[in-house]
Amino acid sequence: MIKIAIAGYGNLGRGVECAIAQNPDTELYGVFTRRNPSDVKTLKEDTKVFSLNDIENHKENIDVVILCGGSATDLPVQTPKLAESFNVIDSFDTHANIPKHFKNVDAAARKAGKVAMISVGWDPGLFSLNRLYAQAILPDGKDYTFWGKGVSQGHSDAIRRIDGVLDARQYTIPVEAALEAVRSGKNPELTTREKHTRECFVVAEEGADKARIENEIKTMPNYFADYDTTVHFISAEEMERDHSGIPHGGFVIRCGNTGLNNEKTHIIEYSLKLDSNPEFTSSVLVAYARAAYRMNKEGISGCKTVFDVAPAYLSPMSAEELRANVL
Repeated sequence: MIKIAIAGYGNLGRGVECAIAQNPDTELYGVFTRRNPSDVKTLKEDTKVFSLNDIENHKENIDVVILCGGSATDLPVQTPKLAESFNVIDSFDTHANIPKHFKNVDAAARKAGKVAMISVGWDPGLFSLNRLYAQAILPDGKDYTFWGKGVSQGHSDAIRRIDGVLDARQYTIPVEAALEAVRSGKNPELTTREKHTRECFVVAEEGADKARIENEIKTMPNYFADYDTTVHFISAEEMERDHSGIPHGGFVIRCGNTGLNNEKTHIIEYSLKLDSNPEFTSSVLVAYARAAYRMNKEGISGCKTVFDVAPAYLSPMSAEELRANVL
């Protein structure tokens, strides 16, 4: 059994708790939190909760730590720190900062002889793999990625960290005309702004400067500055009533040509429709935790991404079973 620890217990941490229970070769060692452990109520009554400050004392009992913090401020600090002692997985999703994050984590993991996988999820993650496969198969072509309509956990978390914000949900919405132009094989040139819009629902503290909050959201680099963004201020009751779910999804599409004169057109499309963004992301994280454990057992160390993991490492089946039943 692969013993997995959860670092951080929000929506993603609860999803990991559920996903571990669905995999026959994994077991949950416990949840590690920055909060008072006695204040954390887990989904399963028998789940143990510890202080994150004490995680080093459990090093001999844990095979992989899945980090469930946010990309804005948690993971840039926590992932390299924990990679000094554990095999780790994170879902760092600030695309522009992945190279810097990789470098920091790689140094720690190599020194410790551990495997650290970053940016695991569906984008970055599964969508990244589909972009790579499609580019390799259709070198003469164009990629298009559309997200939504759905709640972005990372973007919502970034809004919640703004002073004066109590709660927030951010929806990423594909521009339908752009999506249809791509599917028709027109290979349009699309700017970031032309592909998606962003819609934010915010619960502000009483007396908070809403104009300042809205401006901070709309000008936030890497998150909102390059998009047409709408901000709605609503009550906590409205948030609970209308925005308690966390759906998401999206499409990766590549239009390419083959033939001596590029006369044949091909379209590869991969899509996801998710009832729960964090629960699906959690399921991906657990599969890659299995891969990290197996790779480290083989003597592999350092920071890895989904590009570095052979598909067979993800499955609980043996190589023989995969050839017989899946290939």
